[in-house]
Amino acid sequence: MITEDEINYIKGRLKESKRPLFFFDDDPDGTTSFVMLYKFVGEGKGICVKGKPILEASYAQKVEEYSPDLVVILDKPMVEQEFLDQINVEVIWIDHHPVQDNKKVKYFNPRIHDQEDNRPTSYWAYQIVKDDLKNILWIAMMGIVGDWNLFYADEFRKEYPDLLPENITNAPDALFTSKLGLLIKMLEFNLKGTTTQVMQSIKTLTRIEDPHEILDQTSSKGKFIYRKYLEVNSKYEDIKKDVKITDDRIIFFKYYDTKLAISSMLSNELLQQHPDKIIIIAREKNDEIVLSLRSGSIRIVDRLQRALVGVDGYGGGHDLACGACIKRDDFDKFMEQFRAEIEKEE
Repeated sequence: MITEDEINYIKGRLKESKRPLFFFDDDPDGTTSFVMLYKFVGEGKGICVKGKPILEASYAQKVEEYSPDLVVILDKPMVEQEFLDQINVEVIWIDHHPVQDNKKVKYFNPRIHDQEDNRPTSYWAYQIVKDDLKNILWIAMMGIVGDWNLFYADEFRKEYPDLLPENITNAPDALFTSKLGLLIKMLEFNLKGTTTQVMQSIKTLTRIEDPHEILDQTSSKGKFIYRKYLEVNSKYEDIKKDVKITDDRIIFFKYYDTKLAISSMLSNELLQQHPDKIIIIAREKNDEIVLSLRSGSIRIVDRLQRALVGVDGYGGGHDLACGACIKRDDFDKFMEQFRAEIEKEE
């Protein structure tokens, strides 16, 4: 867990900050964490770190341009040390992926205290803000359920019984068979496009007070989010139609649309439909293959790390859900090694 003293420290530093700069992952967990902390501070700027699981050194230029009094990193599994070495203000990094060993950063991760505790970053962001902000649980739940967890379900149902029925008792079903899941899908599809477009959607989200503004399109802000969702969803459904399901234990699908990254959503949806399979969704971009990997029961993150040995690439994430980026020339070698690792388990 992230301890109460640690929560209070983060809260205190946020309250003191007049010009925080947030770097956050481009998924519902990272995004909702930013939205909650931004609403809590009421000041600052957010930068959505798109496409890769690592915060690279090149982002230090953004810090220099903004001149913040505090840098906050949310839900990024890895941060290049060179990035941290260039920052001259305090850096707070809140995450829940496998523990990293970086310098020059205040690092908060529940796995430091309990290796099995991987509650998402949005869970901890909610812990930070819940006593100070009203009507914020629905934002937290988009991140929590979007990261395949069901914490606070009973509390949420009391406020929004129509969004999460009592008969839904696991995160995958919540994600793909409930109105809350539809809301998460709308958020995820609003994180597609250029950085400017994404930040416009996120700025709109920070000004929405109730989820029904989006679901029922009862405000101009809700209509904006809904309209963007419809545009992306039609492209998503076209891509999804090409997925082939065979007897192979691995569902592998590669697509080439460099303007639309839907790997995470597609891998999650396929896993919910085929929990006995291992899902690999590959998006080819320039000279790299960006992967989203999912499993219902096998710790694929360990097998991923072993399959990366001798391969030009990197990756990481959760036990059952992770990502990787492989150079195209090494991709066949990676897949051969990954399959070998899967076969060892049997």
